[in-house]
Amino acid sequence: MQQTTNTILMIRPVNFRMNEQTAVNNYFQEELQLKNAEVNAKAQEEFDGLVEKLRAVGVNVIVENDDIKLDTPDSIFPNNWVSFHQNGNVGLYPMFAENRRRERREEILERLEKEGFEIKNIIDYTSAEDEGVFLEGTGNLLLDRVHDKAYCALSPRADETLFIEFCEDFEYTPVVFTAYQTVDGKRLPIYHTNVMMCLAETFAVICLDTIDDKKERNHVIKNLQEDNKEIIRITVEQMEQFAGNMLQVKGANDKRYLVMSEAAYKSLTATQIAMIEKHCEILYSPLPTIESCGGGSARCMMAEVFLPKA
Repeated sequence: MQQTTNTILMIRPVNFRMNEQTAVNNYFQEELQLKNAEVNAKAQEEFDGLVEKLRAVGVNVIVENDDIKLDTPDSIFPNNWVSFHQNGNVGLYPMFAENRRRERREEILERLEKEGFEIKNIIDYTSAEDEGVFLEGTGNLLLDRVHDKAYCALSPRADETLFIEFCEDFEYTPVVFTAYQTVDGKRLPIYHTNVMMCLAETFAVICLDTIDDKKERNHVIKNLQEDNKEIIRITVEQMEQFAGNMLQVKGANDKRYLVMSEAAYKSLTATQIAMIEKHCEILYSPLPTIESCGGGSARCMMAEVFLPKA
Protein backbone atom coordinates (compact mmCIF):
# COMPACT_ATOMS: atom_id res chain seq x y z
CA MET A 1 0.00 0.00 0.00
CA GLN A 2 1.09 3.57 -0.63
CA GLN A 3 0.77 6.46 1.80
CA THR A 4 1.21 9.17 -0.84
CA THR A 5 -0.16 9.65 -4.33
CA ASN A 6 0.84 11.60 -7.42
CA THR A 7 -2.80 12.35 -8.39
CA ILE A 8 -4.94 14.99 -6.69
CA LEU A 9 -8.53 16.04 -7.42
CA MET A 10 -9.26 19.74 -6.88
CA ILE A 11 -12.51 21.69 -7.40
CA ARG A 12 -12.20 25.24 -8.74
CA PRO A 13 -14.70 27.47 -6.92
CA VAL A 14 -17.35 29.57 -8.65
CA ASN A 15 -19.32 30.66 -5.60
CA PHE A 16 -16.78 30.68 -2.77
CA ARG A 17 -17.71 32.76 0.29
CA MET A 18 -17.97 32.38 4.03
CA ASN A 19 -20.42 29.54 4.57
CA GLU A 20 -22.87 30.60 7.27
CA GLN A 21 -23.93 26.95 7.78
CA THR A 22 -20.44 25.75 8.71
CA ALA A 23 -19.45 28.78 10.81
CA VAL A 24 -21.49 27.45 13.78
CA ASN A 25 -18.72 24.97 14.68
CA ASN A 26 -15.77 25.87 12.46
CA TYR A 27 -14.07 28.44 14.68
CA PHE A 28 -11.34 29.05 12.09
CA GLN A 29 -13.72 30.99 9.82
CA GLU A 30 -13.71 34.81 9.84
CA GLU A 31 -15.97 37.34 8.19
CA LEU A 32 -14.06 39.47 5.63
CA GLN A 33 -15.33 42.94 4.76
CA LEU A 34 -15.55 42.09 1.07
CA LYS A 35 -18.36 41.44 -1.38
CA ASN A 36 -18.95 37.77 -2.23
CA ALA A 37 -17.83 38.29 -5.84
CA GLU A 38 -14.51 39.74 -4.65
CA VAL A 39 -14.05 36.90 -2.18
CA ASN A 40 -14.67 34.35 -4.94
CA ALA A 41 -12.28 36.11 -7.36
CA LYS A 42 -9.52 36.13 -4.71
CA ALA A 43 -10.18 32.47 -3.87
CA GLN A 44 -9.93 31.54 -7.57
CA GLU A 45 -6.62 33.36 -7.81
CA GLU A 46 -5.26 31.52 -4.75
CA PHE A 47 -6.62 28.21 -6.06
CA ASP A 48 -4.98 28.67 -9.48
CA GLY A 49 -1.68 29.62 -7.83
CA LEU A 50 -1.59 26.41 -5.79
CA VAL A 51 -2.55 24.26 -8.80
CA GLU A 52 0.23 25.87 -10.84
CA LYS A 53 2.83 25.17 -8.14
CA LEU A 54 1.72 21.54 -7.79
CA ARG A 55 1.80 20.95 -11.55
CA ALA A 56 5.22 22.64 -11.82
CA VAL A 57 6.77 19.88 -9.66
CA GLY A 58 4.97 17.10 -11.54
CA VAL A 59 1.88 16.46 -9.42
CA ASN A 60 -1.03 15.24 -11.58
CA VAL A 61 -3.81 17.69 -10.63
CA ILE A 62 -7.27 16.95 -12.00
CA VAL A 63 -9.26 20.20 -11.82
CA GLU A 64 -13.04 20.03 -12.03
CA ASN A 65 -15.11 23.23 -11.99
CA ASP A 66 -17.80 23.78 -9.40
CA ASP A 67 -21.36 24.11 -10.72
CA ILE A 68 -22.70 27.63 -10.14
CA LYS A 69 -26.33 26.39 -10.06
CA LEU A 70 -25.65 24.35 -6.91
CA ASP A 71 -24.62 27.32 -4.71
CA THR A 72 -21.91 25.38 -2.85
CA PRO A 73 -19.62 27.89 -1.11
CA ASP A 74 -17.29 25.18 0.27
CA SER A 75 -16.89 23.05 -2.87
CA ILE A 76 -13.18 23.98 -2.87
CA PHE A 77 -12.77 21.38 -0.05
CA PRO A 78 -13.66 18.07 -1.78
CA ASN A 79 -11.74 15.87 0.66
CA ASN A 80 -14.73 16.06 3.03
CA TRP A 81 -17.28 14.29 0.86
CA VAL A 82 -15.22 11.64 -0.92
CA SER A 83 -12.20 9.36 -0.48
CA PHE A 84 -10.50 7.19 -3.11
CA HIS A 85 -8.72 3.94 -2.28
CA GLN A 86 -6.17 1.66 -3.93
CA ASN A 87 -8.52 -1.32 -4.17
CA GLY A 88 -10.97 0.71 -6.30
CA ASN A 89 -13.28 1.61 -3.41
CA VAL A 90 -14.77 5.09 -3.08
CA GLY A 91 -16.20 6.39 0.20
CA LEU A 92 -19.03 8.96 0.17
CA TYR A 93 -19.55 10.81 3.45
CA PRO A 94 -22.37 12.51 5.39
CA MET A 95 -21.86 16.26 5.72
CA PHE A 96 -22.87 18.47 8.63
CA ALA A 97 -23.95 21.52 6.54
CA GLU A 98 -26.93 20.99 4.25
CA ASN A 99 -25.48 23.15 1.48
CA ARG A 100 -22.31 21.03 1.48
CA ARG A 101 -24.28 17.87 0.60
CA ARG A 102 -24.78 19.25 -2.90
CA GLU A 103 -21.01 19.02 -3.44
CA ARG A 104 -21.34 15.26 -4.01
CA ARG A 105 -21.61 15.13 -7.78
CA GLU A 106 -21.68 11.99 -9.87
CA GLU A 107 -19.98 13.75 -12.79
CA ILE A 108 -16.84 14.15 -10.66
CA LEU A 109 -16.59 10.36 -10.32
CA GLU A 110 -17.30 10.04 -14.06
CA ARG A 111 -14.47 12.49 -14.75
CA LEU A 112 -12.03 10.24 -12.86
CA GLU A 113 -13.19 7.25 -14.91
CA LYS A 114 -12.59 9.32 -18.06
CA GLU A 115 -9.09 10.01 -16.77
CA GLY A 116 -8.53 6.25 -16.74
CA PHE A 117 -9.19 5.38 -13.10
CA GLU A 118 -11.25 2.39 -12.06
CA ILE A 119 -14.07 2.66 -9.52
CA LYS A 120 -15.07 -0.82 -8.40
CA ASN A 121 -17.25 -0.14 -5.43
CA ILE A 122 -18.95 2.85 -3.79
CA ILE A 123 -19.42 2.69 -0.02
CA ASP A 124 -22.03 5.29 0.78
CA TYR A 125 -22.51 6.57 4.35
CA THR A 126 -24.62 9.57 3.37
CA SER A 127 -27.93 8.19 4.71
CA ALA A 128 -26.53 8.92 8.20
CA GLU A 129 -27.42 12.58 7.49
CA ASP A 130 -31.08 11.64 8.07
CA GLU A 131 -30.15 10.76 11.67
CA GLY A 132 -28.04 13.89 12.11
CA VAL A 133 -24.85 11.81 12.17
CA PHE A 134 -21.73 12.96 10.28
CA LEU A 135 -18.25 11.86 9.27
CA GLU A 136 -16.61 14.35 6.93
CA GLY A 137 -14.21 12.23 4.92
CA THR A 138 -10.48 12.77 5.20
CA GLY A 139 -11.19 15.98 7.07
CA ASN A 140 -11.96 13.69 10.00
CA LEU A 141 -10.17 10.52 8.91
CA LEU A 142 -6.39 10.63 8.92
CA LEU A 143 -5.47 7.39 7.19
CA ASP A 144 -2.21 5.58 7.68
CA ARG A 145 -2.72 3.48 4.57
CA VAL A 146 0.50 1.50 5.06
CA HIS A 147 -0.15 0.47 8.68
CA ASP A 148 -3.95 0.24 8.31
CA LYS A 149 -4.70 2.76 11.04
CA ALA A 150 -7.24 5.59 11.01
CA TYR A 151 -6.87 8.53 13.38
CA CYS A 152 -10.01 10.49 14.19
CA ALA A 153 -10.71 13.43 16.51
CA LEU A 154 -14.37 13.21 17.53
CA SER A 155 -16.52 16.32 17.03
CA PRO A 156 -20.03 17.27 15.88
CA ARG A 157 -18.73 16.35 12.41
CA ALA A 158 -17.11 13.03 13.38
CA ASP A 159 -19.39 10.45 14.95
CA GLU A 160 -17.64 7.63 16.79
CA THR A 161 -20.06 4.84 15.81
CA LEU A 162 -19.88 5.79 12.15
CA PHE A 163 -16.08 6.06 12.37
CA ILE A 164 -15.90 2.51 13.75
CA GLU A 165 -18.19 1.33 10.94
CA PHE A 166 -15.85 2.98 8.39
CA CYS A 167 -12.86 1.22 9.99
CA GLU A 168 -14.63 -2.15 9.74
CA ASP A 169 -15.61 -1.58 6.10
CA PHE A 170 -12.18 -0.33 5.02
CA GLU A 171 -10.16 -2.57 7.39
CA TYR A 172 -8.46 0.11 9.49
CA THR A 173 -7.63 -0.02 13.20
CA PRO A 174 -9.29 2.99 14.85
CA VAL A 175 -7.28 5.50 16.91
CA VAL A 176 -9.91 7.70 18.55
CA PHE A 177 -9.43 10.87 20.59
CA THR A 178 -10.90 14.35 21.05
CA ALA A 179 -8.97 17.51 20.18
CA TYR A 180 -10.04 20.85 21.63
CA GLN A 181 -9.53 24.54 21.03
CA THR A 182 -10.39 27.43 23.34
CA VAL A 183 -13.28 29.55 22.05
CA ASP A 184 -14.54 32.40 24.26
CA GLY A 185 -12.92 30.74 27.28
CA LYS A 186 -14.52 27.33 26.61
CA ARG A 187 -12.79 24.12 25.44
CA LEU A 188 -14.69 23.02 22.33
CA PRO A 189 -13.95 20.17 19.89
CA ILE A 190 -11.92 21.07 16.81
CA TYR A 191 -14.16 20.45 13.80
CA HIS A 192 -11.71 18.37 11.70
CA THR A 193 -8.77 16.14 12.63
CA ASN A 194 -6.72 17.38 9.67
CA VAL A 195 -6.54 20.88 11.16
CA MET A 196 -4.47 19.71 14.14
CA MET A 197 -2.60 16.78 12.55
CA CYS A 198 -0.90 15.77 9.32
CA LEU A 199 0.21 12.20 8.65
CA ALA A 200 3.03 11.65 6.18
CA GLU A 201 5.04 8.54 5.25
CA THR A 202 7.77 8.84 7.86
CA PHE A 203 6.58 11.65 10.12
CA ALA A 204 3.54 13.33 11.65
CA VAL A 205 2.99 17.04 12.30
CA ILE A 206 0.67 17.33 15.28
CA CYS A 207 -0.60 19.80 17.87
CA LEU A 208 -0.57 17.51 20.90
CA ASP A 209 -1.65 20.37 23.18
CA THR A 210 -5.18 20.08 21.75
CA ILE A 211 -5.61 16.54 23.17
CA ASP A 212 -6.60 17.34 26.76
CA ASP A 213 -6.99 13.76 27.94
CA LYS A 214 -3.53 12.46 28.84
CA LYS A 215 -4.44 8.83 28.14
CA GLU A 216 -5.73 9.71 24.69
CA ARG A 217 -2.65 11.81 23.97
CA ASN A 218 -0.33 8.96 24.98
CA HIS A 219 -2.36 6.53 22.86
CA VAL A 220 -1.87 8.72 19.77
CA ILE A 221 1.87 9.11 20.47
CA LYS A 222 2.24 5.35 21.03
CA ASN A 223 0.58 4.55 17.69
CA LEU A 224 2.76 7.01 15.79
CA GLN A 225 5.92 5.72 17.47
CA GLU A 226 5.00 2.08 16.80
CA ASP A 227 4.99 2.91 13.09
CA ASN A 228 8.34 4.76 13.30
CA LYS A 229 6.88 8.17 12.52
CA GLU A 230 8.94 11.12 13.68
CA ILE A 231 6.63 13.37 15.71
CA ILE A 232 6.97 17.06 14.82
CA ARG A 233 5.05 19.05 17.42
CA ILE A 234 3.38 22.35 16.62
CA THR A 235 1.87 24.89 19.02
CA VAL A 236 -1.77 25.97 19.20
CA GLU A 237 -0.77 29.33 17.66
CA GLN A 238 0.85 27.52 14.73
CA MET A 239 -2.22 25.30 14.31
CA GLU A 240 -4.31 28.48 14.11
CA GLN A 241 -2.12 29.45 11.12
CA PHE A 242 -3.05 26.06 9.57
CA ALA A 243 0.33 24.45 10.26
CA GLY A 244 -1.48 21.16 10.93
CA ASN A 245 -3.35 21.30 7.61
CA MET A 246 -0.69 19.88 5.30
CA LEU A 247 -0.54 16.99 2.84
CA GLN A 248 2.37 14.97 1.52
CA VAL A 249 2.18 14.28 -2.22
CA LYS A 250 4.38 12.80 -4.92
CA GLY A 251 5.72 14.90 -7.79
CA ALA A 252 7.82 13.92 -10.81
CA ASN A 253 10.16 10.92 -10.30
CA ASP A 254 8.28 10.06 -7.09
CA LYS A 255 9.81 13.02 -5.27
CA ARG A 256 7.92 13.81 -2.05
CA TYR A 257 6.59 17.26 -1.16
CA LEU A 258 4.76 18.51 1.91
CA VAL A 259 2.12 20.96 0.68
CA MET A 260 0.95 23.78 2.94
CA SER A 261 -0.13 27.42 2.85
CA GLU A 262 2.23 30.35 3.08
CA ALA A 263 0.73 31.26 6.49
CA ALA A 264 1.46 27.73 7.77
CA TYR A 265 5.02 27.88 6.43
CA LYS A 266 5.70 31.30 7.94
CA SER A 267 4.47 30.11 11.34
CA LEU A 268 7.04 27.28 11.49
CA THR A 269 10.36 27.66 13.29
CA ALA A 270 13.68 27.01 11.56
CA THR A 271 14.00 23.81 13.63
CA GLN A 272 10.58 22.52 12.52
CA ILE A 273 11.37 23.32 8.89
CA ALA A 274 14.66 21.44 9.15
CA MET A 275 12.85 18.44 10.71
CA ILE A 276 10.37 18.34 7.82
CA GLU A 277 13.07 18.84 5.18
CA LYS A 278 14.92 15.76 6.43
CA HIS A 279 11.94 13.81 5.06
CA CYS A 280 10.82 15.80 2.01
CA GLU A 281 10.73 19.19 0.32
CA ILE A 282 8.21 21.85 1.34
CA LEU A 283 5.86 23.46 -1.19
CA TYR A 284 3.76 26.41 -0.05
CA SER A 285 1.39 28.92 -1.61
CA PRO A 286 -0.57 31.93 -0.27
CA LEU A 287 -4.20 31.06 0.60
CA PRO A 288 -5.33 33.94 2.87
CA THR A 289 -8.90 34.35 1.55
CA ILE A 290 -9.58 30.62 1.44
CA GLU A 291 -8.26 30.24 5.00
CA SER A 292 -10.18 33.20 6.45
CA CYS A 293 -13.55 32.65 4.79
CA GLY A 294 -13.42 28.87 4.41
CA GLY A 295 -11.73 27.98 7.69
CA GLY A 296 -9.68 25.37 5.80
CA SER A 297 -6.33 25.37 4.05
CA ALA A 298 -4.12 23.51 1.57
CA ARG A 299 -4.84 19.98 2.75
CA CYS A 300 -8.62 20.46 2.63
CA MET A 301 -8.39 21.53 -1.03
CA MET A 302 -6.85 18.25 -2.21
CA ALA A 303 -8.69 14.93 -2.49
CA GLU A 304 -6.06 12.22 -2.97
CA VAL A 305 -6.73 9.77 -5.79
CA PHE A 306 -5.39 6.28 -5.03
CA LEU A 307 -7.68 4.43 -7.45
CA PRO A 308 -6.16 1.77 -9.73
CA LYS A 309 -5.80 2.54 -13.41
CA ALA A 310 -8.44 0.79 -15.51
